[in-house]
Amino acid sequence: MNQGVQTEVRGPVGQFKAFFRLHWTRGAAGRETPDWVWHFAYRTWLLALLFKLLGSSWDESWHFKFLRDDLAPPHLINSVGTGIAVVLVAIHSFTGMAATRRSQRLVQYGLGVFLVAAPLDVINHRVNGLDLTAWSPSHALLYLGTALMIAGLIDGWVAAGPRGRAWAWVLGGLWVFFLENTLFPNGQQEYGTLEMASCTPNGVLNPDTCYAERELLEFAANQIHRPVDYTAIEHFAMPIPDWVYPMWGIGVAALILAAAGKTINHRWAATAVAGAYVAYRAVIWPLLVAADFPPSTVPFYLLFVGLAVDLVRRLHLANLVEAVTGAAAITVLGHGALYAQEIVLDAPPVAWWSAPITFVLVAALWAAGRPTALWLNRKPVVAAA
Repeated sequence: MNQGVQTEVRGPVGQFKAFFRLHWTRGAAGRETPDWVWHFAYRTWLLALLFKLLGSSWDESWHFKFLRDDLAPPHLINSVGTGIAVVLVAIHSFTGMAATRRSQRLVQYGLGVFLVAAPLDVINHRVNGLDLTAWSPSHALLYLGTALMIAGLIDGWVAAGPRGRAWAWVLGGLWVFFLENTLFPNGQQEYGTLEMASCTPNGVLNPDTCYAERELLEFAANQIHRPVDYTAIEHFAMPIPDWVYPMWGIGVAALILAAAGKTINHRWAATAVAGAYVAYRAVIWPLLVAADFPPSTVPFYLLFVGLAVDLVRRLHLANLVEAVTGAAAITVLGHGALYAQEIVLDAPPVAWWSAPITFVLVAALWAAGRPTALWLNRKPVVAAA
């Protein structure tokens, strides 16, 4: 498409019509794609992921108040994002545009996993009842499907997306969504710790003050054959071991932020990605409270995890030295910030003995990152037009 025609394509409706009029033909992944098509496709992907983000944020809070409902409003919002994603994957697959071979496969596999996981999750709830925990196998498949789709989008944009002022912004947005999807299970503890606090004002159990409705508390207690007592409420709100939260929230988040900083390649990229995610969580908190839904703790400590990543990246160290230095900085700053948040504000319970394990795992996986990236990119990922 020549530049003269490209400048006439205005607005999302015009671009939608122009795309189907000019480019709706079968093609292999990696075929030549005008810049405006890349931008149109990825803006639509960001919209789909935004629906997913809004739906999932409300959904987790919803399940700390009401019994599950397949047609709950948060699920419907999520379904809008899923519907958009289905259409986009079909377009990429048919036309081969705005995609590389590898990115196309990843989004296809991701959508496939997600569409299999969704009915499995419904069946799981039908069979097992509440299953609130965000760490269940069916939920893990939903996260995996979403992660594969976003990874495919990141891979395609880094490999062949049009360079320009918008390139880093789009990539940064994708990394924020990837980070949110990965950290979503930690919401179990972030909502759960405030749920427990709502049930124990002044340190005394009072189920009538819980964010959760009595019907939900009784259902959860009946599942473990107990009355609505402290043990039943704790099992409902905080069923995850205390070592999981810091290892996932600091260790795994750090590896994602390191990859984000490497691909975006701006000085404070990791801090910016972490900051955008924390800012969203800080904004959604008062909105949930205003709508009379349970709030969560906000992971402000993530800002220091991102800062640690950026500070180490600026040293331009050799791979192994960078990995050990990065793991040390992340472990110290991340756990220090999490401890400060626990004292000043609130945070989920933490098993501090897990910090050395986090250090070792982050160092090993960080060191493996560079050779893994070289191995993945040993062959061209863009097909001939």
